[in-house]
This record gives sequence, structure tokens and C-alpha cells, in this order.
Amino acid sequence: MTDTPDLPDILHEPLSRALGERYLQYALSTIMHRALPDARDGLKPVHRRVLFAMRQLRLDPGSGFKKSARVVGDVIGKFHPHGELSVYDALVRAAQDFSLRYPLIDGQGNFGNIDGDNAAAQRYTEARLTAVAAAMLDGLDADAVDMRPTYDGSEEEPVVLPAAFPNLLANGASGIAVGMATSIPPHNAGELCAALLMLLDNPEAGDDALALKVQGPDFPTGGVLVEPPEAIAQAYATGRGGFRLRARWQVEDLGRGVYQIVVTEIPYQVQKSKLVERLAELVTTRKVPLLADVRDESAEDVRLVLEPRARTVDAAVLMETLFRLSDLELRFPLNMNALIDGRTPKVCSLKELLRAYLDHRREVLRRRSRHRLAKIMARLEVLDGYIIAFLNLDRVIEIIRTEDEPKPVMMAEFGLTDVQAEAVLNLRLRALRRLEEMALRRERDELTAERGALEALLGSDEAQWRAIADEIRETDRRFGRDAPGGARRTALAEAPSVEAASPEAMIDREPVTVICSQNGWIRALRGHQPLDAEQKFRDGDGPRFALHAETTDKLLALSASGRVFTLSAHLLPGGRGMGEPLRLIVDLAQDDDIVALVKHQPGEKRLLASSAGDGFVAAEVDLVAQTRAGRQALNLGPGATARVFAPVAGDAVAVVGENRRLLVFALEELPEMTRGKGVRLQKYKDAALSDAVVIDMAAGLSWKENGGRTRTVAGDDLAEYVGKRGSAGRMAPRGFPRDNRFG
Repeated sequence: MTDTPDLPDILHEPLSRALGERYLQYALSTIMHRALPDARDGLKPVHRRVLFAMRQLRLDPGSGFKKSARVVGDVIGKFHPHGELSVYDALVRAAQDFSLRYPLIDGQGNFGNIDGDNAAAQRYTEARLTAVAAAMLDGLDADAVDMRPTYDGSEEEPVVLPAAFPNLLANGASGIAVGMATSIPPHNAGELCAALLMLLDNPEAGDDALALKVQGPDFPTGGVLVEPPEAIAQAYATGRGGFRLRARWQVEDLGRGVYQIVVTEIPYQVQKSKLVERLAELVTTRKVPLLADVRDESAEDVRLVLEPRARTVDAAVLMETLFRLSDLELRFPLNMNALIDGRTPKVCSLKELLRAYLDHRREVLRRRSRHRLAKIMARLEVLDGYIIAFLNLDRVIEIIRTEDEPKPVMMAEFGLTDVQAEAVLNLRLRALRRLEEMALRRERDELTAERGALEALLGSDEAQWRAIADEIRETDRRFGRDAPGGARRTALAEAPSVEAASPEAMIDREPVTVICSQNGWIRALRGHQPLDAEQKFRDGDGPRFALHAETTDKLLALSASGRVFTLSAHLLPGGRGMGEPLRLIVDLAQDDDIVALVKHQPGEKRLLASSAGDGFVAAEVDLVAQTRAGRQALNLGPGATARVFAPVAGDAVAVVGENRRLLVFALEELPEMTRGKGVRLQKYKDAALSDAVVIDMAAGLSWKENGGRTRTVAGDDLAEYVGKRGSAGRMAPRGFPRDNRFG
């Protein structure tokens, strides 16, 4: 057996350090290359690579379309070595006019819709760049931005796009990185251009002044922004906040006092199909009794028809109610987190993002000017050589015909540079006829003048900002508010003072009798019927709970597991049949059971106790649950179950155990809690708590005897059973019910 040699590539280091370093690398990669946009062009790497690949394919706005699969193939083959699905998803979203305020890709075919339907496969759809994307790419040939090698080093890709269009704020961005996220809504390009020009005129302008130009987000799906202006200004100043966005609606008169509500614009990123499902659910579950029906009559545009229950229903009240219960209103978050200079993530204010864009455009202007200046200098050098050759054309031809090495001879005789001599030698014969001195001198003079302008531009900060202002005005002309499709789509308004209808106000108040069977089938009969009246039940089932209530009431049901469920009386099934299982209404476990069912009375209190003899007092308002899952109120030990859910109306607590021992103690000895195990009510050895009730000591303790008579123990007779909480108590008096319950 030979010894295993030491392997040089095995590293020994603590696991925490190894994991920490690798997770940090992953986090940085996610932040910089996947989730956060660049503040300069507002793009993530995948979007930037898609646009660059389409430019290489010459898919300009005026060209023909190409299959999306061709674009995706070029992107993943040259620039983006990841799954094609992520690339195609980015391409699809960039072509959806309901996702981007200013789409970057012009799509042909099925690119999805506002209902949430997916786009067709990439082999079926076609794409080309839009004018906005062309503006984003303008300048790549003029060395406007840095280039870097692709992942395999075979080609180059831009680090950032020149971005003659303020894409980050105009189209917005969203993403979740490691430990940080971004959420930037889309804005109107015309308003952004106005804010940029204001910032150029007055670099000291604050976020409040800029917010007067950028009045709020401008979503591609329209809607109504009801956020107060001061809240919008505060959000732009801090870079964090949110905006309340509502659907746009109108009332259509159908004659004779009948009307219907038509929703024509829905909030941004809300899928219309799911919104319709939610509204239909509100109708079927009767959570909004004011609403009778909902229909989707949309074609190319959005048209949701809402029918009120009656002509007397106030349309504003109905809509306020639907805004509260559905996605007809949402709050779009604002978290302007972006990569400054492509490296540093920072939550920026509106001014900081606009300033980052202006600084980028200034750098692009300088680089393009220097690139153009270098081209001009090279051309002027060639033109000077051409002019010398024109003035000595016969001698130049003679040198070329007679000399074996004409280049050094020409350089020595006419003082030409190597570049000039090479240019003259490379002239074709047919070009000789175009060598006119006036034309050459005119071109030289024009380029000299342009060189002077560029040198003046590069030497003056003021001239550079004036040129940038001209570029922004051109962007405003092409894509601003006066351009086709550039008008603001999201309206600005104040939220109306109309209050949403309360649940009680939307329900017709009628008396009902709630019946719950032993097997948990519940129903609500119309009217207050005698609680002891005979009712029909399924075979093998029988009565258990019966109580009077009204349709506006809520019911509280305590389960054996100590969980309290809340039922709305108006949502209970009617009394025509046998009802419905309670487990279909609330999330009651199969091995659980209801031990008490009462009408909720706000302001009242309840005594909760378990079979182990523990309990406490709780306010009913703290027991109301908002979900089907209910609220865990009474915590139980092993083997214990909930037994008591008694009203608190008195100053003492009477407790009886299965051993028939009775104890009475002051109510003040019990704590009031919202949930928990409580304290010990009565001590047992080989028994458990059977029942507990809150009584008035002055009135005494009463119970029903077999003959229907009521027996009361009070005064000195009751004093025999008074003791401290947690004691064992004494044997119950003669005639106490054999089931050990007070009634």
C-alpha cells in the first residue's frame, strides 16, 4: 500500500471563511450583473446585450424583422452565457407596451397581453429595434463608451450604452439582489427632459423644484395617481416611498336611472384576468353586496363592466369599496437603488439620478468629440498631402513611374509625411480627375473650422452643457409630450373624500337563527325562531348549538384545540337545506371540534378555560380573527382540551370539576390576556375541569333542575364554597346537575 502524495491544490481554511468569501462573490455578482440597473443607461447586462446584438444584426427601426430565436441565439452565443429563457423573457418584456412606457423593441407576433398570457415561442415571434433603442445605441461607433471583452474573449461588448434617452427613469426598473432591491416606476420622458433642462440652468435646484417638473410616475397602462404632491416630493427627495395608483373608471347611463360602471384603465402590472377573478369572487362570496355582476368586455382596449346591485347604489361608494378589497388600487413602491458609475449601489434621490445621467452624457459628448477630432486631424493630414500632390502632379507621376521606391523620394522632395505619401500612392488613377485644388481646399477649410469648434467645445464646460441641452431638447422633440404617444397617460388627482362602505352598511340587517349540528353542519334560518324548535338533520346527526343573531353580526367559535374562529352571519348558508360543513367555511382540523359557538358582542369579555383547570379572561375584540385560520387564544398542555367560553357578567367565578367539587372565587384573581395558558382555576388530583361560569355573588349561583325548576344557592350557603383560586373546593350541593355543568 503506497502513501497518497500531498496534492498541491487542496486548501485548508475555516468553513466560515470559505463560505463567507464565496457568498460575498455571489452577492456582488448578483448586485452588479443581474439585479440592479446602471444609473447611466438604466439597463441591466442582459437588456444591454440584447440591444447590442440586435444592432450587430442591423435590426434598425427602418429595417425588416428577424426571428427572435436568431437574436436570442446571438446573445447567448456571444455575450450572455446563460439560459435562453431569461434572454427571451427580457426581450419580450422590452417589446410589451403595457410593461414599458417606451418599448425598446418593436415586436411582431404574439408577445403576450395584459391578461397575463405568455408570449409565443421565440421561433414564432420577430423583432427589431425601436427609435428609443436606436437613440440608446447612438454613438457606439464613435468610441462614446468603453468596451470590454466578452466572456470568452472572442469579441467585445459595451460596458454601458451612450443612452441619448433617459431610460432609467423613463422606463423604470425592478429587481431583487442580495440584501438590497430596486423599484423605480416609469416616468414621462417630456417631464424628465424638462427637469434635466432645469438642472442644467440651475445646478443648485433641489428635489422639491425638480418635483414640480416630474409630477409623478407615468405608467404605460395609465390609471389615476392619488398620492398627495407633498408625499411625492418627499419620496423623490429620499429615494424611498410609494405611490397610490387607482384604476380609471366612468359611469355609463343606461336610462331610467339605471347605470353601470366601466373601468377603462387598470393599475400597472396588474393582470386583468386575475383582477376579474377577484371581482367575481367578491360577487359570489357576497363580500360586496353593492356589486351585482362583473363582465370583461375588453378587446384591444380595457373595458370591465361593473353592475351595481340597485340603481340607488352610490357609484363612488361602490368604487371606494372595490379599491379597498381588490387590485383596482395598489401601492407601487419606490426604491431608487441603482449602480452609480456602474459600480456602487446607492439609493438616490431624483436629483442624484438626473445628475448621474447628465454626467454620463457629458462624458459621452467628450469621447465622441475627441474621436471626431482625431478623425479630422487624420483627414487634414491626408488633404495636405493631396494638395501638394495636385500642385506637383506631373512630378509625382514621374517619380512613381521611374523610381523603384517612390515613397521615400516623394517624402524627401515634397516634405510629405509617411501617412501623406502612403495616401498619395494609394490613389487610384480615376481619382486623379477629382483632384481639384478648390475642392480640396474647401474640404480642408470645412474640417479646419469643425476642428476649431470641437477644440473650443472640449475646452469649455459651458459649451459642453449647452450642447447637452440641445441634445435633450432634441430628445424632447422626438419622444416628449408633443411627440406621438408621448402625452402623459397617468392622471393626477386627489383621493375623493367618499368613504368606503362598511361591511355592516353593505348588509341588509335581518334576524336569523343559527343552527349548528353535532357533526358540524351549520346554517342560518330566517327570523328568530324558537331555539328549542325541532329541526331537520342528516341521519345520525342532531342539534348542538342554536342562537339568535342578525345578518350584520359576527360569530365566535371556540374549538377544542383552543383556536377561535370568526364567522360572518350573512355568509352562512341558508336554511333551505341542511347547511354546510363548518370545515368548509373555516380551516378546522379533522381531529378538532367546536366546543362553543356564540354571538360576538364588541366591548364584552369571555372566560376561557381548559380541561386542565387553567384559564383567563379575554376581551372579545381580541379574539376576532381576520382569516379562515382563526386565532390561537388558549394554549393547551398535553392531553388538555378547551372546555369553557363563558361570558363575563359578574364579580365571581364558579368552577366545578369532574369530581363534582365546586369552587367559587373572586373574578379579580384572574388575569386579562389576549392569548396564553392562563392561571390555575381549580386543583385536581385525578379529575379535570368540567365547567366554569361567571356569577354575581349577590345574586348567587343558579342552575336548572330536572323538573325545569331553577335552584339558586346564595348568601351563607354559597359562602361555604368560596375559596382561593387554585384550591380544590367542596362537594357540590344536592341537586346539582349530574353532567357537572351549570346550564
